[in-house]
Amino acid sequence: MFSNRYRTGAVAVIGALLTASLGMPSASAQTTSTLTMRGADISSLQRGLEVGATYSNAAGTTDPVEILKSAGVNYVRLRVWNNPVSGYNNLAKVLTYAKTVKAKGLKLLVDFHYSDSWADPGQQTKPAAWSSHGISALTTDVYNYTYNVCNSLKAQGTTPDSVQIGNEINTGMLWNDGKVVNNDFTNLSLLLKSGYNATKACNSATQVVIHTANTDSDAHARWFYDGISAKGVSWDITGLSYYCNWHGTMANMTSVVSDMGTRYGKPVILAETAAPFTLNNADSSENSVTTACAGYAATWNGQGAAFTAIQNAAKAGGAIGVFYWEPTWIATPGNGWDPADIANSGDGWDNMATFNWTGVFNAAVHWIS
Repeated sequence: MFSNRYRTGAVAVIGALLTASLGMPSASAQTTSTLTMRGADISSLQRGLEVGATYSNAAGTTDPVEILKSAGVNYVRLRVWNNPVSGYNNLAKVLTYAKTVKAKGLKLLVDFHYSDSWADPGQQTKPAAWSSHGISALTTDVYNYTYNVCNSLKAQGTTPDSVQIGNEINTGMLWNDGKVVNNDFTNLSLLLKSGYNATKACNSATQVVIHTANTDSDAHARWFYDGISAKGVSWDITGLSYYCNWHGTMANMTSVVSDMGTRYGKPVILAETAAPFTLNNADSSENSVTTACAGYAATWNGQGAAFTAIQNAAKAGGAIGVFYWEPTWIATPGNGWDPADIANSGDGWDNMATFNWTGVFNAAVHWIS
């Protein structure tokens, strides 16, 4: 699934990008920033622990969240799906794990997919309960659902510090009604405004992130964020995904991050990144990533060096945060990628986690400020 998500999404935007404005000069590089949002997306961890995954580091710590915290993490990202078949990553599970996150003194980013399963550049499927709804009803759905999740977290004392209104929405969300077609951002803008307004109605201090996987080029990123800006969409933080296998060089990423910060006057984060420690496979599911970042071996030390380089490249562009995607998703029977068959599907991310196949943490991995 993951190995094709960026390729599929790229095909979907080619036609629209042909008409994108390419003539504006690139922003000059910003002064190297401080990474105040040092994050980890550990959305699969709750299920992993429940089916027997174990973790440790050289200091003898066995709590994976404490291990990540000791490596520099101060922010946790949790995805929320509307009604997944697996029963994981739904509101009830997020409410439970948000208590763990906050109890450890960590901040919380809630990643709304607005789907019952994965949402990414190649798929933005409506949740079943909204499948027959048009744009007017979907706008209300997004508001009510966003507000309910945020308010439920607030009511138990775990108010989210930030939320994403959609996940990697390169060409929109809640397809086909919220898909950008012929450069028309109207419907998408209505959905994004609805999510923003619901978040602020719940808690005005919660920061709203709008997240795409557009670190591959300024043209792609500008096409999207210019499009929503022209429709009056508000957001607080620009979120981007960067995977060296799909999005080009780190130097190019630095340029895009810098351009986004300068062009829109908002802080930028890498909401997702990762690097492999091996190209071998721990289970029956094909690895999503089968090549290493250029110049960095798929080894224990190579993974640490690649992640440090990614963070420094983001800092050089002025980013304020970097989130590692699923560092705890080791291959554990019963914790598969498919929410419709979580018990039997495999894990395509086992070579990208920051824990090896026996759950030992890679001491070469550090989140830096």
